[in-house]
Amino acid sequence: MQSRPSKQTAQRAMFAMAILALAFVYCVGALAYASLVKGDEYRLKAERNQLSDTQVAAERGTIYDSNMKVLAKSASAWLIYVNPSQVKDDAQLELVVRGLVDVLGADEEDVRKKLSKTETGYQKIAGEVETDVKEQLETYISEHKDSALSQVIGIDPDTKRYYPYSSFASTIIGFTNSDDEGIAGVEMEYNDDLTGVSGRIITAKNARQGLMDSSYETTYDAEAGESLVLTIDEVIQYYLEQSLSQAIADTGAKYAYGIVMDTDTGAVLAMTSKPDFDLNNPRTISDAKKVEEIAAMTDPAARAQETTNALYAQWRNRSISDTYEPGSVFKTIVVSAALEEGVVDLNTSYTCTGSIRVADRVQHCWKPGGHGTENLTQGLMNSCNPFFITIGQSLGKERFFKYFEAFGLTEKTGIDLPAEASPVAGKTYHALEDMGITELSSSSFGQTFQVSPIQMITAVNTIANGGKLMQPYVVDSKLDGDGNVVYKTEPTVKRQVISEKTASTVADMMEQVVSVGTGKNAYVAGFHVAGKTGTSEKIGIDGAYIASFAGFAPADDPQITLLVAIDEPVGEHGGGAVAAPIAGELLEKILTYLNIEPQYEDDEISNVSSVAPSLANMTVGEAKTAAAKFRLRVVGSGTKVVSQIPAAGQQMRSGGVIVVYTDETTPRERGTVPDLANMTISQANAAAVNAGFNIRVAGNSHSGEVLSYKQSLTAGSEAELGSVITVYFKSNVDVQDG
Repeated sequence: MQSRPSKQTAQRAMFAMAILALAFVYCVGALAYASLVKGDEYRLKAERNQLSDTQVAAERGTIYDSNMKVLAKSASAWLIYVNPSQVKDDAQLELVVRGLVDVLGADEEDVRKKLSKTETGYQKIAGEVETDVKEQLETYISEHKDSALSQVIGIDPDTKRYYPYSSFASTIIGFTNSDDEGIAGVEMEYNDDLTGVSGRIITAKNARQGLMDSSYETTYDAEAGESLVLTIDEVIQYYLEQSLSQAIADTGAKYAYGIVMDTDTGAVLAMTSKPDFDLNNPRTISDAKKVEEIAAMTDPAARAQETTNALYAQWRNRSISDTYEPGSVFKTIVVSAALEEGVVDLNTSYTCTGSIRVADRVQHCWKPGGHGTENLTQGLMNSCNPFFITIGQSLGKERFFKYFEAFGLTEKTGIDLPAEASPVAGKTYHALEDMGITELSSSSFGQTFQVSPIQMITAVNTIANGGKLMQPYVVDSKLDGDGNVVYKTEPTVKRQVISEKTASTVADMMEQVVSVGTGKNAYVAGFHVAGKTGTSEKIGIDGAYIASFAGFAPADDPQITLLVAIDEPVGEHGGGAVAAPIAGELLEKILTYLNIEPQYEDDEISNVSSVAPSLANMTVGEAKTAAAKFRLRVVGSGTKVVSQIPAAGQQMRSGGVIVVYTDETTPRERGTVPDLANMTISQANAAAVNAGFNIRVAGNSHSGEVLSYKQSLTAGSEAELGSVITVYFKSNVDVQDG
């Protein structure tokens, strides 16, 4: 008879079955966890071990100016990476480090850190590597082929951003980082459009983690980004940058910034902030003085922080990111509001005694003793603060604020660039509920609030554009890879702020400001220029000013609107003395470039340059007859004119000197350029002609008190006799403003 299992044996069996059951449950649970919870992670790890997935950068779109000149483009380059999982031993590791450090100039500590991540198959070392450097690295790898460096060091196609004109339009264009991402300017604002779609190369790996042949490779082509056509005109941008760079050199100013706008559309034709930087080397500080200051610092942390501050300062587009008190330029907005509301008309008069009491304080006019009795136009021409305080008080704070808001000064303009300054009630401007008689009065002549330059020019452009507030923009269109337009910016009218009649009236008043008022140094012979000067003291900095001028031309049919601001000039600091001459010089160049024909008034003719006649192939006698209005200097032994200076068609004044050569062998005659500074027009002309040169008059040539302040050929240098020296004139009488 078979014995029954003991109770103890049964218990052991049940325990064993329980263990098996728990083990089964654990295995099922682990499998479920691995597949359901960690499945994606493990699958990715498996794919990394089995596949090489290389990203191919898309070519970034090109940036053009309005005339299709290339301002930014991408070109082929190379990306260098390492596969730390393929490092065999210390000897190979050292060879890899030496090659990357010596050939690429990579940071050794960074390379070693990346190679230490042996669980990974990809660590980027450098992008945007030039072809010659890539070839040097390939040679190094080939020289050490026994060490299998090609298993560790990888080379893939990449792109590099180039800026053909270095610092040109730098604060508008912006630049990209090492990952080809825009981090300033339109490069940042339109980064998604410019970037395109990256491609991929997926290749299978063998058991040793090496790449298999091309039959195991799948390629997805990259799609190039869209290109941008800017509203920026290369020529106008060059004029603006040249003028403001010279202004900094002449005035010792800290900064200078300016904007030129198409009046009808709001398109920005030029914009700059000086000093600027080299787009190809954006992390190199361009200010030599600042470099010296940083180099002299002994604290490494302080030096690093100051370097960072200097870089951000030079990248800053002050035309849209900075705010300032506009000063008397703002009086154009106040008078527009007052005329529109009917609280003044052209016959409104005021007697300025030199000051006016506002609440518990006295506000002074810039002119000691005052301007006496003046009508509305004269009040604007004279930039009379007491007059405008009374106008502001007549408007009252509700109507004043209504137009302050309507002209766009409580909101961003919406320009398509990053980092536009944000107006803040109670901080950058007075909120309506906080505006008392003192705040209203000071605001009426452009003080105690701040605007950005782009806000101010947009507001002034409203007057030029028949009362329509336009939204400014810098991108005209986007192009696909075949050059087809896929997007076109349409001008945006934000609102009608004032009537066409009011706008026309204020434009006429602003023309008088330039003809005989504080803006007379922006006068351009043959053109009707409308404008207003401004001088504002910088908040918190004693004795520091911003001199500015805003205006448009031709005044009777505006084509361009312009603003220039000189930040902290040394010595003279008024808008009429400092900024207006720069504006006048710019306007003359731009209007000429735009083929707008000058229309000279009778009283301008005497100072307008004549044109050198063509004397080539004439006998000496014939040349003397043809050049009867000029002094003819004959050089050579021939009988006919073979060359002349000035060249035919070049501007020069009647009575000037024309040097003609009658043979090819006689050396060109040269002379020392005279110093024509601080002379009247007649004095400068006489001095130039006596030295064998000619002058072309530029700047303010219609006021009797004008004196020369700049000349195109450096005094004391040598030049060919007969050369034309452009001499710039300005007035220092009654050009101050409040």
